[in-house]
Amino acid sequence: MPSYPNSERLFKAAQQVIPGGVNSPARAFRGVGGQPLFIDHAEGPYLWDVDGNRYIDYVLSWGPLILGHANPVVVEAIARAAKNGTSYGAPTELETQLAELVIDLVPAAEQVRFVNSGTEATMSVLRLARAYTSREKIIKLTGNYHGHADFLLVQAGSAVATLGLPDSPGVPKGATQDTLTAPYNSLEAIEALFKQFGDDIAAIILEPVAGNMGLVPPVEGYLAGLRELCHKHGALLIFDEVMTGFRVAPGGAQEYFGITPDLTALGKVIGGGLPVGAYAGRKEIMQTVAPAGPMYQAGTLSGNPLAMTAGIETLKGLSQPGVFEKMVQLTTTLCEGVSAAAEAVGIPLTTTQAGTMFCFFFNEGPVIDWDSAARSDLKTFGRFFHTMLERGVYFPPSQFESWFFSTEHSQEVVVATIQAAQTALAQIAGH
Repeated sequence: MPSYPNSERLFKAAQQVIPGGVNSPARAFRGVGGQPLFIDHAEGPYLWDVDGNRYIDYVLSWGPLILGHANPVVVEAIARAAKNGTSYGAPTELETQLAELVIDLVPAAEQVRFVNSGTEATMSVLRLARAYTSREKIIKLTGNYHGHADFLLVQAGSAVATLGLPDSPGVPKGATQDTLTAPYNSLEAIEALFKQFGDDIAAIILEPVAGNMGLVPPVEGYLAGLRELCHKHGALLIFDEVMTGFRVAPGGAQEYFGITPDLTALGKVIGGGLPVGAYAGRKEIMQTVAPAGPMYQAGTLSGNPLAMTAGIETLKGLSQPGVFEKMVQLTTTLCEGVSAAAEAVGIPLTTTQAGTMFCFFFNEGPVIDWDSAARSDLKTFGRFFHTMLERGVYFPPSQFESWFFSTEHSQEVVVATIQAAQTALAQIAGH
């Protein structure tokens, strides 16, 4: 049984100077109980905490590290870039290089604007949609999380769901008056909103594969139906691919499902582990952004050379022949192995997968929206989390988060994870 005295000591100290002891709520273990681990270092598919315990990591910094921790090519490239300076506040060729890589991969991207986070990307892309359409209302979906901008903290998933917060204190009522909500995977609800507010709706924003209420794929025909409704009513379709971009497929969910949105928000993988975000879309829309057009958006560290360098090397590594296909195959092997282990001991488990993202819901399924995800057995999930942690497997400390795979998770790592799950689930079931 591992012990965590140093993590406990550091968490106690952190709580004195940082609200809740963490700088992002999902890290606090509130969804599973106990106290968070403090990490000392990481390499490949592994984390080591400050007490010397090693873990197979399926959090991967919540998705960005698709080439694994401390990838030598990425780290060496960042070091070279840092020697030339960390930020200039002026254009560099690196920005153009990364933009070209994104445009080559992402179907909807004709032009790209880099920012510093996923929240910045979604906030900015919605300002752009409103500016371009001269409309004010937007539609977001229950359980979809698009960052912590005031007008988007309405029926959000992720840590908001984990902590049991329906929205957030401090958000003025006026900030959300033009934010309409509908259940994920319900075209009927979207049709009703367009019937009532059609001429006022600037855009629909959604995670094409919801990743912040656990992983919930779209039902057949849903994305195509949204595309058709937006076209019919003159609204823009926005895919928030901060999480799914380069993970569901090299070109994101839009490549995988063959549905091209008008605009896309990106983040995580395009920074290779450094803070970054971006929004992209058709050139005629993107030309509305200053200085090409009147919609203002700026950022001191946007497009900084370190983040651009990490993103370039990550996308190059991901584009090598066979790399992505191998990851998807091993992800499927892992999902099937854990599902079989649960079935063998009679524990209800629903598995979802989209490319290199996956999730295990402790309910009988199917899981198609927030209501069905919320029926999961959170107590059993918490037991599974801690029992796996004792066996050296670290995954998101919330039922309502996605798991992530990397190029460094080998067949041996997958087998070790399945074996740990077999033991953990048998223990939970009392076998």
